[in-house]
Amino acid sequence: MTMIVSVLGSGSRGNTTFIRTETTRILIDAGLSRKELSRRLAAIGEDPNGVDAVLVTHEHNDHAAGLKTLIKDLSIQVFLTAGTRRAMRADDIPFNGSHMVEITPGIAFQIGDAEITPFAVPHDAAEPVAFSICSDGIRITQLTDTGHIPDSVAEHLKGANLLILESNHDLEMLRVGPYPWSLKQRLLGRYGHLSNTGVAQFIREQFDGTATYLMLAHLSEKNNHPAVARQESLKAMRECGHKTSVTLTSQQEPTSPIRIS
Repeated sequence: MTMIVSVLGSGSRGNTTFIRTETTRILIDAGLSRKELSRRLAAIGEDPNGVDAVLVTHEHNDHAAGLKTLIKDLSIQVFLTAGTRRAMRADDIPFNGSHMVEITPGIAFQIGDAEITPFAVPHDAAEPVAFSICSDGIRITQLTDTGHIPDSVAEHLKGANLLILESNHDLEMLRVGPYPWSLKQRLLGRYGHLSNTGVAQFIREQFDGTATYLMLAHLSEKNNHPAVARQESLKAMRECGHKTSVTLTSQQEPTSPIRIS
């Protein structure tokens, strides 16, 4: 049994992650255009039309803007919370051959050979969730767009073989950066976005060290630097004695597929 993971794009201009089990092909979010999604799937050797389901974390454009065009071309299942469904006005979207399924945070559901657990996260959206995907004992968990990591969320991050975690901004770069103060306050708030420092705190205080891979995602292009984000996480890993590999995602290109057996 092998699971394959590639973060096709991550950042304020579009987020989509591809996960393939033995029989099922899943996207977390649809923040990329149909054309760009096809290009990036082809770039990692995957069928541009080979998608069975989309898991929508929340309604913000960088996570859901590509959904309308995607369901025009493909017959897929779309899973989202009731709050996200209302905020997206999803009932007004012509789903054609696709099928919309409403999910509840904390209640697991099945897609093919994958068990999916959505869990509530603190973010300024209608009813946002993150997802943990498990198949044949392999677990992949993605958490982005969260202002902080309470213990209730940290519990869902335990036992992951691969963890995709937001590392949005460097605190000092954000404070002195070009954003207006109102936006800075939003990003720094408990319902905003997780900082490099927040990731390091999670590693030191809540991380169980199980994951072979930690992928840092949703990095700000104006208020962060990949080397800074990676170094802060690596430092925390060394201090705790964890052997987890720390890698980076990109807004521009898909990550090389990671195979987990």
